[in-house]
Amino acid sequence: MQRRALVTVIVLIAIDQLVKHAMLVMVFDPPTIIPVTFFLNLVPVWNRGISFGLFGGAEVSRWILVVLALVIVVFLIVWFVRAGQIVVRYALLLVIAGALGNVVDRVVYGAVVDFIDIHGFGWHWPAFNIADMVIVVGTAMLIFDGLFGSPRSLK
Repeated sequence: MQRRALVTVIVLIAIDQLVKHAMLVMVFDPPTIIPVTFFLNLVPVWNRGISFGLFGGAEVSRWILVVLALVIVVFLIVWFVRAGQIVVRYALLLVIAGALGNVVDRVVYGAVVDFIDIHGFGWHWPAFNIADMVIVVGTAMLIFDGLFGSPRSLK
């Protein structure tokens, strides 16, 4: 399982980075908004903050955010190794892969590459990327398992 887990994380990071590279070529250079549907645009956003662009204007070093993300990833890896439930293990792999995908952006570009813009009826969600989606799916799986999964004995 450990080898398959590593391959899964690498493949997810590769997909994330390939899509981001395509967006850098199509949407960021020159900056362009590409309408896809009435509720979805591709937009160029450099996210220098954390989730949803929070603290993007603050003078927070990208390296502080990189180190913080890596510390969280180490915690998630320890959790993964100790987790016995397959759903929890796959959920953690998704969160780890998404976090590392965004870490790659911060190291290479100094900011996270966001490009998916969902909006409609006067409502607008902050731009996000594939890594963010993978993190959300993994987190949702963890929450769902915690709420509805089989009870586990406390050891």
